Amino acid sequence: MKATRAEPHAGRVAVVTGAARGIGLAIAHRLAADGAALVLGDVEVAGLNAAVEAIAATGARVVGVPGDLSQPAVAEATVKAALDRFGRLDILVNNAGGGVILPFLEQTPETLRRTIDRNLWTVIWACRAALPVMRDQRYGRIVNLGADSVRSGLYAHAAYNAAKGGVHAMTSGLAREFVRDGITVNTVAPCAVNTPQLVEVARGNAEIMAKFVDVIPMGRPAEMDEVASFVSYIASEEAAFITGQVLSINGSTTMP
Repeated sequence: MKATRAEPHAGRVAVVTGAARGIGLAIAHRLAADGAALVLGDVEVAGLNAAVEAIAATGARVVGVPGDLSQPAVAEATVKAALDRFGRLDILVNNAGGGVILPFLEQTPETLRRTIDRNLWTVIWACRAALPVMRDQRYGRIVNLGADSVRSGLYAHAAYNAAKGGVHAMTSGLAREFVRDGITVNTVAPCAVNTPQLVEVARGNAEIMAKFVDVIPMGRPAEMDEVASFVSYIASEEAAFITGQVLSINGSTTMP
C-alpha cells in the first residue's frame, strides 16, 4: 500500500516503546490510524496486552513484546519481532520512560539509577538495535520523547532532566552520523501532559501539580493527542528534511 495524506504511514512498520498507557498508547493509536503496522513494547505485561487488543480491534496489524527495554536483549527482541512479523522497521518511537520525580536530595541511588535506566538506556539500546536495519533499508525515522523541563528547569526534575538531556544530546549526534543513510532522528519534548499519571499527581498533591502547570503560559497541560499528532508528522515521509532537532510542545513555556 502506498502512503497517502489520509494514511501517511501506509506500508510502514513502527516500534513504539512504553506503549501500554499514556502518551505511548496515544502515539500507537495515532500511528495505527495513519496506516502503520505496529510493534508495541512495555514492561507492564497486562497493560501491553490490553493495548495490543485495543489497537487490533481497529483493524491494525499489531504485536506486543513485553520486557524491560533498558536491557539490550529486550530491545533486540523488539526489533526482531518487527522483522519476523512484518519484514521491516521504518519508525522507532522511543517513548519508554517515567522518572522518579523528587527534589534532588531526596533521590536515592536506586531512584537515580531507575530514572536513568528508564529514560536514557531504553533509548540507547533501542536505537542501537534499530539503526542497522534502517541503514540497510536506506530509510528510517527515529522519534525520541524528550522533556521541555530540560530547558525550563522544572521543580524536582533535576535527575529526570539529566536522563532526558542525554536523549536530547544523543539526538543531534545520531542525526549527523546517519543523515546520509535516509534516517532522520528527532526529539519531541513536551511540557506537562494530561496523562492518567498526571491526573494521579493532581489528586495527591495539588501544590506540586500547580508548580508543573503554572510555568505554562497557555495555562494548561498538553493533551496526549496533541503530542501524538506531532510525533506522527515527524515520523512521516513529509518530514524528511527535519533531523537533529529538539521540538517542544509546551504552550510557549520556553521559546529558544
